[in-house]
Amino acid sequence: MTLTQNTTGSPGAVRPEPASGQGGVRRAMNSNVAPIVAALVVVSVVLSVLSPVFLTPNNLTNIVTQSAVVGIAAVGATFVIVTGGIDLSVGATIALAGLLGAMVGKSVDGWVGILAILGVAVLVGAFNGSSVAWLRLAPFIVTLAVMGMTRGLTLQFSQGQSVYDLPAALNWLGSAGVLGIKVSAVVTVVLFALAHFVLSRTTFGHRVYAVGGNAEAARLAGINVKRVVFAAYVIAGLCAGLAALILLGRLDSATPNAGTGTELQVIAAVVIGGTSLFGGKGSMVGTFVGVLLIGVINNGLTLLNVSSFWVQFVQGALIFLAVLLDSFNTGRLRRAQTS
Repeated sequence: MTLTQNTTGSPGAVRPEPASGQGGVRRAMNSNVAPIVAALVVVSVVLSVLSPVFLTPNNLTNIVTQSAVVGIAAVGATFVIVTGGIDLSVGATIALAGLLGAMVGKSVDGWVGILAILGVAVLVGAFNGSSVAWLRLAPFIVTLAVMGMTRGLTLQFSQGQSVYDLPAALNWLGSAGVLGIKVSAVVTVVLFALAHFVLSRTTFGHRVYAVGGNAEAARLAGINVKRVVFAAYVIAGLCAGLAALILLGRLDSATPNAGTGTELQVIAAVVIGGTSLFGGKGSMVGTFVGVLLIGVINNGLTLLNVSSFWVQFVQGALIFLAVLLDSFNTGRLRRAQTS
């Protein structure tokens, strides 16, 4: 029997997922995806009027390509946030994994460097997951501490210096293109499709929702809550490793300050896409639209020569509005259930 998230807030409210497989579609519609799509359309129309360059095929391709790093990291963050957790270490993980992978790739082999990138990122995710699941530490504090530790290790290993002249194997994923389309953009879309299937159509995905909706009810229903939480953070680590690999190819170098601020954009994309910071609600469809919205805003403001400081302000404001709306909807639902 597969399970969905708790919808009433009381123990035992975890209920079977319909066998029709339409649960993922309903979750997408219930996570406020439609308003986000409408916002994306409105913003795109406004930017197309303000900048004639915006709707050109080349610029639209650039938006998707430039959103690849944030998009891939946001896939993993969606799993974590749906469980009711948070990951503030994603940007620092990208930096550490990319730097160590680049060093290994240059000294040993490019393909070994790829394995090192993914391995380091997964280890960081496993550390986060173990601390949250088995040590029962607060996700915010754990990942904030890990962010500091990984940034410190990155600076120590690099001595503040970047690594250049990377092997071709490390550059390929982030720089190669087929028929004018970057491979990184294709990988991003495919990863979102795969993650959507896992989250909406598999037993594991249903358990992720159940844990985020009501962990105690999920435990009483026979779900191993600790394993689900641990797996969510490992997935987030793996996605951070893929994002690091793409960033290496884009920059053709590994820098100790890579990924700075990425966690803000990732959380913004996930929350704007309708995933609740309270857990139990969200979808990959919403996150994908959120990533596109962040990418469109960044690109549009750049085309209009708006200061990068305003870009950060807009991202923060969008997160605030998304959390405010989610808090309002959650409170309204609880009042309706108790009335």
